[in-house]
Amino acid sequence: MSELRQPAPPANDRETGTTRDDKLELRLWLRLLTCSNLIEGRVRGALRTRFDTTLPRFDLLAQLDRSPDGLSMGELSARMMVSNGNITGLTDRLVEEGLVKRTPSARDRRSSHVSLTPAGKKAFDAMTPEHEQWVDDMMAGLSRQDMQQLFQLLGRLKTSVLSTATDKDEGDDR
Repeated sequence: MSELRQPAPPANDRETGTTRDDKLELRLWLRLLTCSNLIEGRVRGALRTRFDTTLPRFDLLAQLDRSPDGLSMGELSARMMVSNGNITGLTDRLVEEGLVKRTPSARDRRSSHVSLTPAGKKAFDAMTPEHEQWVDDMMAGLSRQDMQQLFQLLGRLKTSVLSTATDKDEGDDR
C-alpha cells in the first residue's frame, strides 16, 4: 500500500519547525494560521490575476452586497476588522471608480453612508461565482460531514477564545 505524499510546505507555513513534542495547543494554532494564510493567499492571487483587484476591495464590495441599504463607514470598519483610515482610503478609490457611492448621514454630518452603485453591483456579481468556485475547490478534500464538523468545532473554539478575552485584548490593533 503506497503512502500519500504530502506536498512540500509553502514558504508561509507556520507549522514548519514544530514537532510532535510541541504542545498540541501551539500546533493547532499554527495549523489554523497556515490554513488561513494558504486560503487567503490563493484567493488574493486569483482575484489579482482574474479580476485585477485586491482582496480588501472584494471584501468591501461583499459587505455592501450583503447590506443593500448600505453601511456607515464605522460599520464597514467593524465588519472588515480594519481601521477607519483603511476604510476611508479604500472607499475613496472605489468612489472614484464609480463602484460605490458615499452619501452624508442625515443625522450626523461627520459620518457618511456607503452603498454599491449599479456598476459596483455588476462588478461584484461578475466575481462572485468564480470566488465561490475557488473556495469550493480548496475545500474539495473534505466531505460535507467533515466541513460541518470543522465548522462546529471552530465555533466552539471561537466561543472559547472570546470567553478568555481581557480588557487588554480589546485594545490591541490587528
